[in-house]
Amino acid sequence: MKGAHPLDPTGLIQEAYRIDGITDEDCRAIFFDWAVGTRGGQLDRDTVQSLLDTYGSDAPEHPMTRVLREGLEKTAATPQRRGGWRARRS
Repeated sequence: MKGAHPLDPTGLIQEAYRIDGITDEDCRAIFFDWAVGTRGGQLDRDTVQSLLDTYGSDAPEHPMTRVLREGLEKTAATPQRRGGWRARRS
């Protein structure tokens, strides 16, 4: 296993913390790639919090920490859609 966290097996998030001069936009792209590739685009609050606890505690001002915090806020604020296309019909 390359990553230091079981939810980051390829080390994509971990490596973002090692890139000098990385921007918020770069981190968002990396986070998106990680989410799609590792989690199939399905994020939950516990997953993002776990990554934040592991990687963000040593780098509170890092752009990836900001992106993880944004992801945490969005997973908390965005309810998961239930039902398929039939559930939307009146």
